[in-house]
Amino acid sequence: MKIVYCCPALHTAGGVERVVLLKANYFAEVFGYEVYIITTEDKDQKAFYPVSSSIKHIDLDVNFDELMGTSRFKRITGYLQKQKTYKNRLKRALYEIKPNIVISTLRREINFISTIKDGSYKMGEIHNTKSYFRNSGENASLIEKCFSYLWMRQLINNLKKLDRFVVLTHKDKLKWTELKQVEVIYNPISFFPDQVSDCLSHQVITVGRYTYQKGFDILFEAWKIVSEKHPDWILRIYGGGKREDYQPIVDSLGISKTCILETAVSNIDEKLRESSIMVVSSRYEGFNMALPEAMSCGLPAVSFDCDCGPSEIITDGEDGFLVEMGNISVLAEKIMYLIENKNIRIEMGRQARKNIERFKIEKIAQQWKNLFESLTNSSPFQNP
Repeated sequence: MKIVYCCPALHTAGGVERVVLLKANYFAEVFGYEVYIITTEDKDQKAFYPVSSSIKHIDLDVNFDELMGTSRFKRITGYLQKQKTYKNRLKRALYEIKPNIVISTLRREINFISTIKDGSYKMGEIHNTKSYFRNSGENASLIEKCFSYLWMRQLINNLKKLDRFVVLTHKDKLKWTELKQVEVIYNPISFFPDQVSDCLSHQVITVGRYTYQKGFDILFEAWKIVSEKHPDWILRIYGGGKREDYQPIVDSLGISKTCILETAVSNIDEKLRESSIMVVSSRYEGFNMALPEAMSCGLPAVSFDCDCGPSEIITDGEDGFLVEMGNISVLAEKIMYLIENKNIRIEMGRQARKNIERFKIEKIAQQWKNLFESLTNSSPFQNP
């Protein structure tokens, strides 16, 4: 079985890169697949996450990123030329590899991947929810909204040409009414540690980039309520992005002593085990890997019931709580409930770890294996 993944780069510390490598490494090392990852932006840069020595990484050196910061005219003309270069180089690579399956992560190649007649099955996988994919936002101008609409119609037309399209949640699948070949496969967790939290530390944690999507500005308001009643508890946020944009909000609310904004760390599993509660304040998600990973460390979770992900990860009242989107007072109330009820907190954390086993890589990878084999109609592959 030859599998090709197409994604922009591996040197960046993004969720897409992390998930693609987690799956690709497993396919190569456990299933014995011949796995290729084809990128356009890496050149000589080293991958941020571990890459199995069994994986063949090919960078086509198209470099779309060099267009950033240039004039609009140069971006448009440069993009069209680079897109043509990308198509020609990818076509050449696929004809040489002769893969069974090619998977697009819905970046630039989705516009032409189905026109490459190399004999492979073409698949797409989305790492967001439809509602916020290619969405210009509520404050966009009429022209921007029209552009987003046309851009989405173009995407849907391209997705119809795929052999399979994989989404992250059943909730999101219902949104793709235009498509028939949609499959649901959850993201796998990247670790399931032997040691877990005892849920006794006075620390709440959340993980994610400092962006509008993650809703930290909402979380700060909820934490102000919590902190006034429980000043001995700390909220720590770990993530990349523009942390400096959020510190003034923390300072203005007077919670700087109990709300600590940290940078992204490579040992996030250790930070999770040092905590007692996971909180998610996202306005929207594709899945949110940090949530099940926190639960695998034995943390109960409190999360907004946003589109999409949390409602298919948390069993409300059993291993965590789902809160109406944007309801600050209830978010604070549920956090305080877990703070004030130690035994319930510990039991919900224990249940969280048990329930989250369904997201282990071996279980998710098997679903992908079944999908690959249903496409190729091949006899079952044996693990080495």
